[in-house]
Amino acid sequence: MHLDISGLAQPSASTLVLSAGLGGLGSFWQPQLAELRKAYRVVTYDQRGTGRSPDTLPAGYSMRDMAEELASALAARDIVRFDIIGHALGGMVAMQLALDYPERVARLAIVNGWLRLDAHTRRCFQVRQDLLLNVGVEAYVRAQPLFLYPADWLAENEARIEAEDALHNAHFQGTENLLRRLHALMSCDFTQQAGQITQPALLICSQDDLLVPSICSQKLYEALPNATLEAMPRGGHAMSVTESAAFNALLLTWLDETAPAHFSPEPLWQKP
Repeated sequence: MHLDISGLAQPSASTLVLSAGLGGLGSFWQPQLAELRKAYRVVTYDQRGTGRSPDTLPAGYSMRDMAEELASALAARDIVRFDIIGHALGGMVAMQLALDYPERVARLAIVNGWLRLDAHTRRCFQVRQDLLLNVGVEAYVRAQPLFLYPADWLAENEARIEAEDALHNAHFQGTENLLRRLHALMSCDFTQQAGQITQPALLICSQDDLLVPSICSQKLYEALPNATLEAMPRGGHAMSVTESAAFNALLLTWLDETAPAHFSPEPLWQKP
């Protein structure tokens, strides 16, 4: 699995792992990197079967597999304790990590996440799946921004979206891989386990998210024992891109407020 590690290098720096959504690419977090690198060691990665981590995913691929792969890749780079920030599918990876490796996950932030897929989001994913299987990759890619971005932002950024479409078509992760990742996303359910995730958790949602209604974050907030909920008024499903300044401010404030206290013990001997 391809990891990019940047920002502060000193051993005392906290490590932030950024996990993208269904697209799987670490480049999704580009609008956050400059700010986060000022205070943290930042890890981005291309998820298995996407981008610079090419592979053929096995049948029955699951959220637990995604979490285990990331945990192993981090351990191979001597990263044993970290905070994780996940968007949508990446938020599910974060929760699975917190459950399976509680001693390694210090804090988690979940962006437009859920306990289990609701009927509306399931329908959206089924429509996208139907486009992929019945019309083709180009139609799937062209429809994707409709679920990610507000209509006015799309209209104002048409050239950028066309460039992204071309890039995603050229580097498409493959139909079989995408379907297996989508199945893993749609089948995971944390309703029975959320209470076991006791680490500090930040939930950020957007009230105009077309793909994942903000009520999903509210339900997640009610299920997690140590959660903070922040609702942005606009930005769509990818508000970390469309409203990056506001998003970054919320994230950095929470990271600062929940940072472990620096303990400075009194010296064992003092000059009289």
